[in-house]
Amino acid sequence: MNRRQLLATAGATAAFAGAAGRVFAAPGSADLTALFDVFVKEGLDRQPEGVTSLGLDTGPRAAQKSQLTDRSQAAGKANQALAEDQLRRLEAFDAGALTAADALNRDVVLYGLRQQVENARRFKYAGGGAGAPYAINQLYGVYHDVPDFLDSQHAIVTRADADAYLSRLEAFGPAVDQDSEQARVDQALGVVPPDFVLDKALAQLEAFRATPADRSVLVTSLARRAKEKGLDGDWAGKASKLYSEKVVPALDRQIALAKAQRAGAVHEAGVWRLPDGPAYYDASVGFWTTTRLSGDEIHATGLDLVGKLGARADVLMKAQGLTQGTVGQRFRAMYEDPKFRYPNTDAGKAKLLADLNLKVAAVQARLPKYFGVLPKATVEIRRVPAYTEAGSPGGYYQQASLDGKRPGAYYINLRDTAEDPTWSLPTLTYHEAIPGHHLQISIAQEAPLPLIRKLSFYSAYVEGWALYSEQLADEMGMYQDDPYGQIGYLHDAMFRAVRLVVDSGMHAKRWSREKAIGYVTQTLGDQDTAATTEVERYCVWPGQACGYMLGKLTWLKLRDQSRAALGSRFDIRGFHDAGLTSGAVPLDILPKVIDRYVASARG
Repeated sequence: MNRRQLLATAGATAAFAGAAGRVFAAPGSADLTALFDVFVKEGLDRQPEGVTSLGLDTGPRAAQKSQLTDRSQAAGKANQALAEDQLRRLEAFDAGALTAADALNRDVVLYGLRQQVENARRFKYAGGGAGAPYAINQLYGVYHDVPDFLDSQHAIVTRADADAYLSRLEAFGPAVDQDSEQARVDQALGVVPPDFVLDKALAQLEAFRATPADRSVLVTSLARRAKEKGLDGDWAGKASKLYSEKVVPALDRQIALAKAQRAGAVHEAGVWRLPDGPAYYDASVGFWTTTRLSGDEIHATGLDLVGKLGARADVLMKAQGLTQGTVGQRFRAMYEDPKFRYPNTDAGKAKLLADLNLKVAAVQARLPKYFGVLPKATVEIRRVPAYTEAGSPGGYYQQASLDGKRPGAYYINLRDTAEDPTWSLPTLTYHEAIPGHHLQISIAQEAPLPLIRKLSFYSAYVEGWALYSEQLADEMGMYQDDPYGQIGYLHDAMFRAVRLVVDSGMHAKRWSREKAIGYVTQTLGDQDTAATTEVERYCVWPGQACGYMLGKLTWLKLRDQSRAALGSRFDIRGFHDAGLTSGAVPLDILPKVIDRYVASARG
């Protein structure tokens, strides 16, 4: 997800939500659902990419398939004004007669709106939002997101689809300029990315710019897919002309701006150095984790968990004869052992993907014992596009479309197979696909919820579930005959605990980038390139890395409390179904969801 999708109108809850009408019927208050539908329409009117992502760019919304989101300063102000107005309307709604389910829906949407409005009032840079301070960086932004979006999500079946693609390609240049304008506004307020962030962004921008028009993914994607559908015409020629005339000059302008900012950029990694920086970090932590924890509390939690998880990993390593050095050094030895590597070739990468598909099929077969509700949407495993893999994380998930035409997709970064040893891959797959992101997000999309709630995005709930799923996979017996995979599971759990230490270290305790990288490599044994990519991610998404472990701890705490309260009546399937069919909620609200499950199970 990019920054503007996350901070779109109707708060984080509506970042991806919506449809032109009710795709699924939702029980409850007709008046409240009608108000939510209005919010959804207002949000979708401003998010053409979101419309396409959900498979809704047909019929009355067909025109939006030719558009990209307006990222101008004027549009940003209009979005903020809309959020203020939506908040007023929802606060004025009479909640006295609502059912428990409707009251929960109202609380969740209110939470997102209040958070968005309060942050926009407090912070005037980054488009008025917390959690993502830099318009130009290595991880998100127009230049990074739109090419992949057009290639993987803009469907081409008819000539009209291809023409719409060309319209979006023409709009890509102005959209890049709008990101550049946000960067200039932020710079005037004293907000410039660290030098190393600009270095990585420039490397990606310049590599993208250096690709000849006829070989750009923006051109080849259209030409290839139009040919596959038998659409006659010089699509490559038309796209090349637009790319050269509209896109290249905008890229050149953004590169020039980034170089100018780089000349005066500082090396400090944390947002503490920004205007009102400590408060901005607190707000960012609140945005991403939906908790009220301080940087010091997060840091202490992380250090405690690193110690406990490291001790468990030590026991498993010794059982496999790995006894020399610290836990981190033994992880590094496992990284460097050739027996755990796929060949760094096209054939080796294809074999890696095939093996991951087998993992997904194996865990899929065990799901009915742990879940009563399962999604209809399927999931595919794909490579991260080569043109963005340098700055992208190891893996990420893209949700299925609401209409079921596009499956969910788990993207894995294969820039270098040495970064993906065999013992690390099962856990990554369980996190991103099943029983992690794909299961959770698809169940929410298919649940009988108001549309604004179906695709609500609260990072700590979503990422916390995915991290909880890594432990659940262990409990399901997925590592029963895979001791090294189980060590990999503990490595990844430690990794998320390390994130708590490093994120709070840089942004609250003023650690340097180098100190953070050193802590990661020493504690986990990760390769320098992987550790650097991760640490630089935390620099541009302050607080985001904390949601994983804090969310997992919340899921585990609520599961323990439910089991204690229900005794023999506790059913893991009922617990999971209750938590997932509710849709994503703030961690502050998740206990209410589970309390309802406990009360219902008691009878």
